[in-house]
Amino acid sequence: METLDKFDLAILNELQQNGRLTNAELASRVGLSAAPCWRRVRALEAAGFIRGYRAELDREKIGLGVLAFVRLDAERNSGDITRSLEAAIRNIPDIVACHYISGSGTFELQVVSPDLNHFSRFARDVLLNLPNVKDLHTSFSLGEVKAASALPLSHLMNTKEVITASRGQT
Repeated sequence: METLDKFDLAILNELQQNGRLTNAELASRVGLSAAPCWRRVRALEAAGFIRGYRAELDREKIGLGVLAFVRLDAERNSGDITRSLEAAIRNIPDIVACHYISGSGTFELQVVSPDLNHFSRFARDVLLNLPNVKDLHTSFSLGEVKAASALPLSHLMNTKEVITASRGQT
């Protein structure tokens, strides 16, 4: 699957809004019958467009009231050293997102914690002891304005060849 048509985009859009839709509900919303809709969903999963399904939790309701953005500076950025740092970061559940960044710093982390005391201990005991860490710079979220996990698809919907591409599965 290399191209997406309007039905694929509609399926992706609907599933981003509600991943618990039944196949019948999804088919109705995107204008397909159930069998072709199910085949398209499976094809989108197999091609890696849909990576998984999960529940979105309210971090504050589960006691994670602090969201910190931590810029982590590495001592050196060589292959093996960077890979060992990346592996360590992947294994820490408190780090919910990590991006290799340009500009100053090496990684930008999003870290959740129950409170500032827990975060402080976590930063001292865990983050500063990661391999190859030179320095940390932390900012705290003072309130969420937008935290959407849905990706925009409008740039694909406006591409003529994407909309007109058909795989004969409608």
